[in-house]
Amino acid sequence: MVRKIHAVQNVAMEWSFQSGKDYGDPFNEVTLDVVYQGDSGKEFRVPAYWSGENEWRVRFAPPAPGEYSYRTVCSDAENADLNGLEGELSAAPYDGDNPLLRHGFIGVSKDGRHFEHADGTPFFWLGDTWWMGLCRRLSWPDDFQLLTADRVENGFTVIQIIAGLYPDMPAFDERGANEAGYPWERDYSRINPAYFDMADLKIRWLVKSGLAPCIVGCWGYFMPWMGVEKLEQHWRNIVARWGAYPAFWCLAGEVMMAYYLSEKKEEDAKLQKDGWTQVARYVRQVDPYSHPVTAHPGPDLGRDQVDDPSLLDFDMLQTGHGDRKSAANHRNRINESLGREPVMPVLVGEVSYEGILEAARSEIQRYMFWSAMLSGTAGHTYGANGIWQLNSREKPFGPSPHGSSWGSTPWEDAYRLPGSRHLGVGKRILEAYRWWEFQPRPPEWVDPHYPEDAELKPHAAGIPGDVWVVYIPSSRQVEIQDLSSEGSWTGTFIDPKNGDEYPLGVVAPDGDGKWKMPRPEIFQDWILVLKNEK
Repeated sequence: MVRKIHAVQNVAMEWSFQSGKDYGDPFNEVTLDVVYQGDSGKEFRVPAYWSGENEWRVRFAPPAPGEYSYRTVCSDAENADLNGLEGELSAAPYDGDNPLLRHGFIGVSKDGRHFEHADGTPFFWLGDTWWMGLCRRLSWPDDFQLLTADRVENGFTVIQIIAGLYPDMPAFDERGANEAGYPWERDYSRINPAYFDMADLKIRWLVKSGLAPCIVGCWGYFMPWMGVEKLEQHWRNIVARWGAYPAFWCLAGEVMMAYYLSEKKEEDAKLQKDGWTQVARYVRQVDPYSHPVTAHPGPDLGRDQVDDPSLLDFDMLQTGHGDRKSAANHRNRINESLGREPVMPVLVGEVSYEGILEAARSEIQRYMFWSAMLSGTAGHTYGANGIWQLNSREKPFGPSPHGSSWGSTPWEDAYRLPGSRHLGVGKRILEAYRWWEFQPRPPEWVDPHYPEDAELKPHAAGIPGDVWVVYIPSSRQVEIQDLSSEGSWTGTFIDPKNGDEYPLGVVAPDGDGKWKMPRPEIFQDWILVLKNEK
């Protein structure tokens, strides 16, 4: 009898396969794939994950409604419980209101500069950084659901979260455990399925809440400890567990950074780059959904963390934690990446966490966001000191291996810092326009303009003849140098903290296309929107 499964488009469905044959080490001895074929003839070879004892489970999200057939392919061809099983799947259209599922999984746009859903709807990456969010210090369900609800309310769309192998601690440090222990056995012989069962609850909740997880495999320095083969197994398990969700893949954090106490850092950095290049190829091979892949760097570009940049789909940057002293590097790294080949979406994945080193307050969060978005990035990533490491009020995270702590602000306080709300306001302002079509203006378009090494300076972008958005980091009057005389322009000041608007009325450039804005009433940063009413 052929097994018939009913599913829904883009929604992860899961079922299990039991083996009557015993294995001494099933995780390492057996792999199981399920090959699905839809009406179009396209095949999806989906890896199954080992869930303990003699059970394997598979998750599949049909990308289109219709009829599918499936068959199992097991590395042990003689195991009739796992190999050669066939069945059918019928997928109904998705009719819910979750944007991640309604519009389809996320990929790179045709112009290679931003992200979009399968149906062509642009996707705005506004990320938050919960590096250690799968550990037990962010408890399930109360703490995790509280933080999730706040980020949804503030307009975030992506959560960066590490699959259990964390930075800023030695391996198997108790601070990295969740309620079921560690993700791997202590000798890295096999995964701990119970750890990932617990992690599933959190990842599933993010997706249910409309947040796309950006899964970071581990920190880069696990490569010398585990080796390519084990990290490929780690990534196979990640793809099998979470590939059926709308997700992004980040190979590793600070890919080429050696462990803090390593005595052979240059050697480790080379080994890590070579190893992660191999893993990148493997991830692309094993992922049937072709989720966008990136690499989180140290001070270099993400695309330079692997030997072949074409293995990555988007370029992630880390531009410094020096408050306003990092602003010039932030801009320059963005422009450097945008000018490189191959063309791919660019975004900052880490910069000046709010409150880090007793600095990087909300005005710096706004500047980093607006200077990035108006330079042409596909989105931006926020972080708050206290959240990334999950300080609890009763017990701060404590020192990193180098001996110092990054701070003790509890996450319960850090999530209320105003910068996260201000970036959500920024996203809403941009979403009023076709932000994905924005073209950056050169610095001299706004006068006075500033040298490249200036800490803070204005930025402008928009659609010629339609709309211009200018970020002014102080209330100093600026003059627009080349405003089209065609149509009828109106101006509006917008407070980037709350979105309050202050109309300026008609804007009339002189015969040379120049227009000087009036002085705002409050000394602070402002958004100036110039819109052509035509």
